[in-house]
Amino acid sequence: MTTIIDGRKISKEILDEIKKEIGSLSFQPVFCDVLVGDDPVSRQYVNMKKHTAEEIGIHFHEAFFPSNITTENLEKEIEVLNKIPNMCGIIIQLPLPENLNQDKILNAVDSRLDVDCLNAITSEKFYNGDFSLGFPAALACMYLLDSLNLNLEDKKIVVLGRGKLVGKPVSALLKFRGLNPIVITRKTPARNAYGIAVAGGENKEEILKKADIIISGMGKGQYIKGNMIKKGAIIIDAGTSESNSGIVGDVDLESVKDVAGFVSPVPGGVGPMTIAILFRNVLKVAKIINK
Repeated sequence: MTTIIDGRKISKEILDEIKKEIGSLSFQPVFCDVLVGDDPVSRQYVNMKKHTAEEIGIHFHEAFFPSNITTENLEKEIEVLNKIPNMCGIIIQLPLPENLNQDKILNAVDSRLDVDCLNAITSEKFYNGDFSLGFPAALACMYLLDSLNLNLEDKKIVVLGRGKLVGKPVSALLKFRGLNPIVITRKTPARNAYGIAVAGGENKEEILKKADIIISGMGKGQYIKGNMIKKGAIIIDAGTSESNSGIVGDVDLESVKDVAGFVSPVPGGVGPMTIAILFRNVLKVAKIINK
């Protein structure tokens, strides 16, 4: 039987520790999740983070703007947020309306407060090996994987997707550990973390079937089936897609339940862990301010 990796339980342990450390600070940290427009799914994610922040003793600063705001005006609003006393983290709720320049908006966040690691300065530091403020979803994947206490050196690791939030930073984290994951993308069926095509030209199915560990962030609902993986494979599912039954991951849980060794579910796996790592980043900023 497949063992479910309980992200909710592990994230609660992290958040409980963060709450203790927040209580020992000389001030109350402030966190802001900027929401543009009225997309109900985005608002739900913002409310989840607001609830978590308040639960652990962080003040949530509301910043909601209409979808017709201009890039220039939103940049000015973010500059104001950057200067709020005791601000310890600002993130931009994505996706933004198409009329806005996403890169400019993300880069308007003070890099010292960029707890999502999405502006150019913070991202560059990360890819140069400075993980002081890393990508929360990618770090969440690694945290769940590390919770299994495995020796990764002798494992064949496959990363599905090279997205900005999961695939690319997860591959970098593995590479910095001296590991060499194979990265599968839509354009390049078989490519490792260094961008070199896999010898022999194996296809996606062959690569997946040989993988000991699969980290998936494609956002392709229930793509991974039981007949596509080897017996005992470990799957960290960071993909999310909407279906008739709600939010699903890249893994078809019903299909893999008797094949995979371990799997992180969606929901309840990488999602809650990502929020916990996000607030761990907020705590890191707060500790610097508290010195």
